[in-house]
Amino acid sequence: MVALAAVVSLIVGWLQSDEEYLTPKSGLGYWLGIVGGSMMLLLLVYSYRKRHPMSRLPGSTPIWFRVHMFLGIFGPVLVIYHANFRLGALNSNVAFFAMLIVALSGVIGRYIYGKIHMGVHGRKAEAREIREDLEEMRKAFDVDLVELGSSDRFFQRLDAFNDETLAARPSGAHDGLLCAMRATARSLALKNEMRSSVRDLVRITAEKEHWSLHEQQQRAAILERRLSTYITATLKALELSFYERLFAAWHVLHLPLFFVLVVTALLHVWAVHRY
Repeated sequence: MVALAAVVSLIVGWLQSDEEYLTPKSGLGYWLGIVGGSMMLLLLVYSYRKRHPMSRLPGSTPIWFRVHMFLGIFGPVLVIYHANFRLGALNSNVAFFAMLIVALSGVIGRYIYGKIHMGVHGRKAEAREIREDLEEMRKAFDVDLVELGSSDRFFQRLDAFNDETLAARPSGAHDGLLCAMRATARSLALKNEMRSSVRDLVRITAEKEHWSLHEQQQRAAILERRLSTYITATLKALELSFYERLFAAWHVLHLPLFFVLVVTALLHVWAVHRY
């Protein structure tokens, strides 16, 4: 909703920009720049609160995270209104594009963050928990396969895929991406192969047990769904590792970009008031 409100605000402001209700040098337009810039400076509070959880700042880290997102969205919106959706002098343009780059970086970071956390500021997902879920899914899958008179043959293939996928130790974000792509390709081939095997197994068992067509289809659908869930969970563990590395790389880039923004914004303010 916050992002939608920001988009609507930008569209409305852009449509009205030719009326020149706002000017960067005085009045409301000037103060929008001050407030927007101050909001972006306040983004540092979240970083401080996260690194010093025992500080006397009111509010929990999750609350400050939501405040951080709000400031990171509407701070740039106010600055764009301050500029009246136009470019200006060189110093203001440098600060403006630095702000846009940092805002885009923040959006990318939020996406990556969501891949390794549960909810807006939820508990961090753990590969260990995913592996525990895999064991539970395997037990349920194993029961169904034993009922059909086959278990070991299926799990030889699944275990080989599982072990190969979870044993991957990519050295960085780029290597992690390649590992994830290779594992995804293998998973698609494995799903197709084992779905065919599941259908054949169910069909043979159905003939022996004289199942109805409906029961045969139902059994096959349950097994295929569990097979797909099991393989997807295996990929999730690898995906988590990839996004953790990517988030670490993003962090290394994002903070310096933010300080570049602070410096260019201060130079812009100095130039405006000096000349």
